[in-house]
Amino acid sequence: MKALAIFRSRRMAVLFAFGFASGLPLYLTGQTLQAWLTHAGVPLAEIAAMSSVGLAYTLKFAWAPLLDRFRLPILGRRRGWVLAFQIALVAAIGAMGLVDPIAQPALLGLAAVVVAVLSASLDVVLDAYNTDLLAPEERAAGVAVYILGYRIAIVVTGTLALVLADLVPWSVVYAAMAALMGIGIIATLAAEEPVAPVAPPSSLVAALTRPFLELWRRLGAVTLALVLAFTIIYKFGDYFAQSLVMAFLQRGVGFELSEIAVVNQVFGIAGVTIGGLAAGSLVARFGLRRMLIAFGVLQAATNLLFALLAATGKSYVVFGIAVLFDNLANTMGTAAFVAVLMSVCTSAVSATQFALLTSLTSVGLRVFGPLASDVVAAVDWSGFFAVTSAMALPGLVLAAIVVRRIADKSG
Repeated sequence: MKALAIFRSRRMAVLFAFGFASGLPLYLTGQTLQAWLTHAGVPLAEIAAMSSVGLAYTLKFAWAPLLDRFRLPILGRRRGWVLAFQIALVAAIGAMGLVDPIAQPALLGLAAVVVAVLSASLDVVLDAYNTDLLAPEERAAGVAVYILGYRIAIVVTGTLALVLADLVPWSVVYAAMAALMGIGIIATLAAEEPVAPVAPPSSLVAALTRPFLELWRRLGAVTLALVLAFTIIYKFGDYFAQSLVMAFLQRGVGFELSEIAVVNQVFGIAGVTIGGLAAGSLVARFGLRRMLIAFGVLQAATNLLFALLAATGKSYVVFGIAVLFDNLANTMGTAAFVAVLMSVCTSAVSATQFALLTSLTSVGLRVFGPLASDVVAAVDWSGFFAVTSAMALPGLVLAAIVVRRIADKSG
C-alpha cells in the first residue's frame, strides 16, 4: 500500500486526463474513420489511402524544435501549447464530422490530416510536459497513468463512437468526440507548469541543433549509441508481432471481429489497469534497472501465450489470458521504458529529444513489419510468436547496460 501511495496525487489525475486527450484523436483518423467510410460506401482504395494520414505521428520530430523554441503568452512554456492544440482539435474534429465522404473525399482527407498533425503536435508537447514535470521516482507511475487514460480514450472512440453511429449521424458522433476533449482542457487549466529551464533555445537554429549536440556532449558517443540501439531494440519483438496479430487472430485461429473486440476491450483494459498500478509501485520499490529487465522478460513471455493459442486453436480461455497478460506486461514494460527515455532528455529541448527517441521505437513495426509474413511462411504461427519472443533477448542485455551507463553519466 505504501508503494501505491505514489498514485494518490492531483498530478496523477492530471496525467490521466492528458493521456485521455492524447488518445482521443487517434482512432478518429484511423479505425473509426475507416468504419465511417465503409458505412458510407467509399471505395476500398480511397479507404486505404486514408491510412497515410498517420504519417504525422511518425514525422512529429520534424517540427518538435518549434515547440522547444517558441512559447505562447499564456499558461507557460508547455501548458500554453497544450491548451492551444486541444482547442484547435475541438474545432478540427467537429469540422471533420461535417464533411460528406462521398461528395467531398479530398476535403475529408485534408481535415483528417489537420486532425492528425494537431494530435501529433499535442503528443509532442505532452511528452515534453511529462518529461519536464515528473521526478525520477514518479516517472514509471506517471507514464502508467498516462497510458491508462490513453487506452480509455481508444475504447471510447473505438467502441462507444461505433455504438453511437447506429443511433445518430456521424456528424453528431464526431461532435461528441470533440466535446470530450474538454476533459483535457479542464486538466490543462488545473495542471501545474513545469519549472522553466535556465537557458531554453535562443534561436530556431539552436532548437534544431542543440538537442543532438547536448546528447552527444552529455552522454558521449558510446553511451549515446547504446541508448539509440536500446530505444530501437527493447520493444522490437512486440512491435514485430503486432504487424500480424490481427491477421493471426482472424485467419490463423478463426475469431470473428466482434469476438476480438470484446476480448480486447474487457481483458485489455483490465491488463492495462493492473499493469499500470504494478509498474509504478514496483519501480518505486525495487528501482528502474531491475524492473526494466523483469518487465522485458514478461513482455517476451506473453508472446509465447499467443504461440500456445496457435497450437491449441480457437480457445476463448487462452485468448483471454493472452490478451490480459499481454496488456499487463506491455504496460509495465512501456512505463519503465519511457521512464528511461525521460531520464535521457534535458528540459530545455525535451520536446525534440523525446520525439526523436520515440520515433525510433516503432522500427520493428514500420520498417521490418513487412518481413513478418516471410517468418510465418517459414515457421508457421507458433514459430512466429516464438521468434518474436526471442527477439527480446538483445533488448534485455542492452537494458542492463544502458540504465547503468545513464546513471553513471548523470552522477
